Amino acid sequence: MDKAKEQELRERLARLRQEHRDLDSAIHALEGAATRDQLQLTRLKKRKLHLKDEITALEDRLLPDIIA
Repeated sequence: MDKAKEQELRERLARLRQEHRDLDSAIHALEGAATRDQLQLTRLKKRKLHLKDEITALEDRLLPDIIA
């Protein structure tokens, strides 16, 4: 993988991690709200799981397993 592609992946990974943290905060705030929107909460949690899968896939591409 060339340096430009690696840098692009690292930047995307940073954006996804930030969005994941933001969703975590939003979910926490929604769970603590007096009136809960269960549908919205479910959608945010699904999006957060999807982001986690994307993050894991990018990390695997950047740090491939080396069998020693």
